[in-house]
Amino acid sequence: MGLMDKIRGEIIDIIEWLDDSRDTIVWRFPRYDNEIKMGAKLIVRESQVAVFVNEGSIADAFTPGTYTLETQNVPILSTLKGWKYGFHSPFKAEVYFINTRQFTDLKWGTQNPVIVRDPEFGAVRLRAFGAFSARVVDASKLLTELVGTDPQFRTEEVQEYLRQITVSRLGTALAAARIPLLDLAAHQDTIGLTLAGTLSEDLADIGIEIPKLVIENISVPPEVEEALDKRSQMGIVGDLDRYTQFQTANAIEDAANNPGGGAGEGFGLGLGMAAGQRLITGATGGQGAAPAAGGAAVPPPLPTEEQWFVGVGSERQGPFDRAALASRLTPTTLVWRAGMAQWAQAQQVPELADVLRSVPPPLPPQPGSATAPSAQD
Repeated sequence: MGLMDKIRGEIIDIIEWLDDSRDTIVWRFPRYDNEIKMGAKLIVRESQVAVFVNEGSIADAFTPGTYTLETQNVPILSTLKGWKYGFHSPFKAEVYFINTRQFTDLKWGTQNPVIVRDPEFGAVRLRAFGAFSARVVDASKLLTELVGTDPQFRTEEVQEYLRQITVSRLGTALAAARIPLLDLAAHQDTIGLTLAGTLSEDLADIGIEIPKLVIENISVPPEVEEALDKRSQMGIVGDLDRYTQFQTANAIEDAANNPGGGAGEGFGLGLGMAAGQRLITGATGGQGAAPAAGGAAVPPPLPTEEQWFVGVGSERQGPFDRAALASRLTPTTLVWRAGMAQWAQAQQVPELADVLRSVPPPLPPQPGSATAPSAQD
């Protein structure tokens, strides 16, 4: 090998970067100890920016295109090198290629819940996750603030930092949106757009922007989900009475599924049919029993018997149904049942009039008693 071949091998004629990865943001041209020939070709492809660094100082930057390196198109580097008169000689400089395309499918998510104040539910803990894209908009700031002398700067080196900033701004974005919890799903796109703009402002100092941020899901703790499910069930069932019947039916179903024995199953089945009949009767406006499967009519549930208490002296006795009450009742007997404000004499309770009519009068005094008439009378 002659002297000219050796010199020619130490001089770089073409500077370019063919990216064979999908996650490299910055790549340093492998110059090693070779010198760059004045007049060499610089090829900068679309979505690339080439930056020349001389002895730690950022010099010239080149946007997409093909360049012949001369003192005219590297003015800053020429000044740093002292080429005042266009001295054409090889030079040493570091060349960094910065990828300016969008890096998509970067994931983010909340490790800990974010607490926000909801106008309807009060303080609520929210979790969220999604994806975002990032893009370099200022190559010089990126090199100065993040890359340094790293020969290959990848997305994995900055993704965690971007995720932390995203999560830190999530609570502010949700609070500023003032959107009720139940309407968050319908406004996820708007919140994501607002959050992306806020993050781009925060990252402007390091030369990165967030063109797109997607919120895939916003969730609440399991106990809040259960409360929302019950609320939805109440909305479907209707009024509170029907909701109570629905809850009763659920409890009966659980009892029927209990492997404790056939008695519990029979009890659950019977009460379940009664509860279902009450629901059907309520849905049809109380117009008789609805036919069961196969056309057979199901009878309505039996009426609940009233329970009465009576006062004898200073003692309270009961409860008694109406049949048992008749044998203990006189017009002046004190009685009470649920719904009455206070004790009252039986003759003052209109609904006991039919019971009093069936009560026989007191027995006449027996002969020889203190109240019986004597023979002299």
